[in-house]
Amino acid sequence: MTETFDPRGLASTLHRLRQAGRQEETSTFTLPADLHQAMAAQNLLAAADGISSNAWKVTVPPQGQAVTAPLHPYVEAVAGADIPWYSGLKFETEIAVRLGKDLPIRAGVPYSRAEVVEAISAAYLGAELLVSAIRESGSVSFLLFVADRLGNSGYVLGPQVDKSVVDTAGGTPLKVTHAGRTIYEGPAQHPKGDVLTWLLDYANDGLRPETSLKAGALVTTGTLSGAIELNEPGEIDILLGDSRLSFSVSRA
Repeated sequence: MTETFDPRGLASTLHRLRQAGRQEETSTFTLPADLHQAMAAQNLLAAADGISSNAWKVTVPPQGQAVTAPLHPYVEAVAGADIPWYSGLKFETEIAVRLGKDLPIRAGVPYSRAEVVEAISAAYLGAELLVSAIRESGSVSFLLFVADRLGNSGYVLGPQVDKSVVDTAGGTPLKVTHAGRTIYEGPAQHPKGDVLTWLLDYANDGLRPETSLKAGALVTTGTLSGAIELNEPGEIDILLGDSRLSFSVSRA
């Protein structure tokens, strides 16, 4: 579209759609032209949503640089959490890590995977919920999807697990039930094989904000179960190896 891009206007539209549990097609939006514009809109959307948690998702699109978005609503609960359900809501089992020290932007030699692992103070079993205000999510305009907080619509942080899970998660037995039905059963599989791939890419992005990847930040690392649509409200139970996380999705 040719209109002058207005990040505040886009954020307001996305916020309104999210509040109403509605979606619109990509063609109805004025699109950000670059990552700077997309992030400006995302920051305004986060402000409209009242997001204050220091919890983030990170991903790398095909042929693109690493991007992040805040997780909201964010709940820390081994059991008993409740996240709003909307039509089209999807679910992912994930590993989250908390940083015990800063990973500042640095020039020259990039961070190694070992350095990122050393900066992690704890690892957790978690679950991300996703539904975008954009009907096609990021398949038409990934920058628009970035503005829409990468489709995040909730995160439940479960029990702490051994930090070695960042090396061993792949292939671990994983079973997920929803509303009493099994929706995933098989080995945990990350899209990149290594759960730290996208975090490492982001750590080595010299264009990321100076305030990013500070000690205390929680970063979720990507799905181990694929994105599974939840066709109705109900309780979710996740068993990854010997670690369990249970919570509910309920009508808003």
